[in-house]
Amino acid sequence: MAIAKAIIDEYQPTNAEEMQNALKDIFGPMFEAMLQGEMDSHLGYESNDHGYKNTDNRRNGYLHKNVKTSYGEIPVDVPRDRDASFEPQAIPKRTRDVSGIEDKVLAMYARGMSDRDIADTIEDIYGFEISHDTISNITDRVIETVEEWQNRPLKKFYTFLFVDCLYVNIRKENETKSCAVYVILGYDVNGAKDILGLWIGDAEGKHYWMQIFDEIKARGVEDVLFISMDGVSGLEEGARSIFKDVVVQRCIVHLIRSSVRYIPSKEYKKYTAQLKKVYGAASLKAAESEFERFKQSWSQYLGAVDVWVRNWSHVEQLFNYGSAVRKVMYTTNAIEAVNSSFRKVTKKGAFPSEEAVHKALYLRITELYKKWNGRPVSNWAMVRNQLIMDDQMQARIMKYEAY
Repeated sequence: MAIAKAIIDEYQPTNAEEMQNALKDIFGPMFEAMLQGEMDSHLGYESNDHGYKNTDNRRNGYLHKNVKTSYGEIPVDVPRDRDASFEPQAIPKRTRDVSGIEDKVLAMYARGMSDRDIADTIEDIYGFEISHDTISNITDRVIETVEEWQNRPLKKFYTFLFVDCLYVNIRKENETKSCAVYVILGYDVNGAKDILGLWIGDAEGKHYWMQIFDEIKARGVEDVLFISMDGVSGLEEGARSIFKDVVVQRCIVHLIRSSVRYIPSKEYKKYTAQLKKVYGAASLKAAESEFERFKQSWSQYLGAVDVWVRNWSHVEQLFNYGSAVRKVMYTTNAIEAVNSSFRKVTKKGAFPSEEAVHKALYLRITELYKKWNGRPVSNWAMVRNQLIMDDQMQARIMKYEAY
């Protein structure tokens, strides 16, 4: 629709025939330039090259065909060679649908390439120029899809939700502001990953998280076993007010980061190694013994020890579950990996609008979906077996197993 609007603004067509001519003016030369570049590579020399050629094969006119794009059907002249050995890739033989080039642009954008990088890459590969505006228009075609994805119905039940924020710069009212992008990663009953949505706010806070939890409930989520999060004040109580039986787990990695600020850098390695003996213990009794040793060893750093004393309940509750479940519970590494992937596209600089952020991150999510391919996370069978050892959790899992 964005490209169609651009065509209307530029060419002001008054009927379907004029619109078709506008499409031909824009897309016809683009694909023909790609094909000419492929023919140059195939023959080993450019058109109108009168020098020595190490092949007897020559150009042999054109095949006229109408091809389908995402924005209508356009005529294209496909070059031919004498011995019919030319196999074009942009528009393969017997192919009349070339919307794939737009998909390639979207894929490059999703991998974090800027409009300029995409334009340069296409010029390097195909030998023709494509404007930054054209690339932007192509990527804009996903905006409606983003809205549908953001509002889609969700599954009724998730075993784990991981919540976190990353920050992006957005230009608003002639200034650049740092805005929080709220992200929720979920594991369903089969251990498959899904990103439930993206939300943009001025800064991370419990009230906005509450609105998000309300929204995902309205979109169909009825029950959640575990929510793993960082230490936003009041968020734990807020989550339980919406999903009353959920187990809220403070991320151990975030606690380590909070406490290590009170430790000299030369002691980091020793400090974290002793902490791992606490949360990585085989049983609660062993963890309590290691915690006593930890407090004695680091008593001179009261700030660091106090972080763990205040949050000891989140360490204790880990040992209500088997080791495989604990390994999933105690860290938000899964969602931090997602956010790390997002930063490949957000590092390009300030975005012109929230819509542009949603577009870029959604395209990145489509790449993650391809990578995950609906497969369960590692060691899910063991996690599932340990979850159903708890009678209450087994009943909740069995209730929603069909979903």
